[in-house]
Amino acid sequence: MATMIQARVRYEDDLFAWTQEQAALLRAHAADDLDWENLAEEIESMGGRDRRELKSRLRVILLHLLKWQAQPALRGPSWRKTLRTQRREIRDLLQQSPSLRREVDDLMRDAYSDAVKDA
Repeated sequence: MATMIQARVRYEDDLFAWTQEQAALLRAHAADDLDWENLAEEIESMGGRDRRELKSRLRVILLHLLKWQAQPALRGPSWRKTLRTQRREIRDLLQQSPSLRREVDDLMRDAYSDAVKDA
């Protein structure tokens, strides 16, 4: 059975419009009209984005903790706020994607190395 929805937006031309169109096609069960290759690529990249975000937030926490340790006279409310915010965001990210927990040790090692260089 043919669907009434036809793919019109190219992935390369407008990512946001393409995502909205693909979502509509999925909801309509219009499998023949889906951009399968780019859809699979985007789904894979979503996990990569979460992993990069986790590493980035770990790096910020480690950098602030290194500064906290090395510069006690400069400890202030903004550093505390940054640490609280990053911890909260990491908690939320791990609640949303619990399988990322198994990546934390490796990401911590990488993030620590980066934080030391930045500190």
